[in-house]
Amino acid sequence: MNHTLQIRVVSKDEELQDALTVRRLVFIEEQEVPEDLEIDEHDTLSSPTIHFVAYQGDTPVGASRLRTYQPGVGKIERVAVLGSTRGTGLGRAIMEFMEETARANGYAKVKLNAQCHAQGFYEKLGYVPYGDIFDDAGIPHIAMEKVFSE
Repeated sequence: MNHTLQIRVVSKDEELQDALTVRRLVFIEEQEVPEDLEIDEHDTLSSPTIHFVAYQGDTPVGASRLRTYQPGVGKIERVAVLGSTRGTGLGRAIMEFMEETARANGYAKVKLNAQCHAQGFYEKLGYVPYGDIFDDAGIPHIAMEKVFSE
């Protein structure tokens, strides 16, 4: 059995469906986010959004997406890791892969809206919170950003 971990930029529909499966399990089933709030117009291969999927062997275990927020600023969204692979470093690996992709796409900084319980995870990766806590889909969130150094 192949347990190799691989993170990829989604390039075909099958990979996008795998990413959406992970997001459904984490956000819709586990966290009870309504599907119409979770899956949106950015979740197609034809949108300019960059989707990511992580596999352990052939099994999708993580997902995320990156899109342009404003010129030079990327927005990291929908970072999801299956419960069975939390605490293994997969979330960090996905974030580092996304940041490399963001830099390669010319973003000078990235922002995200973190669920408050995950704020410490993002702070360890260099993200700085700003603004007030707000509700998104019934879950408290905080805006955070990271400026890339030259």
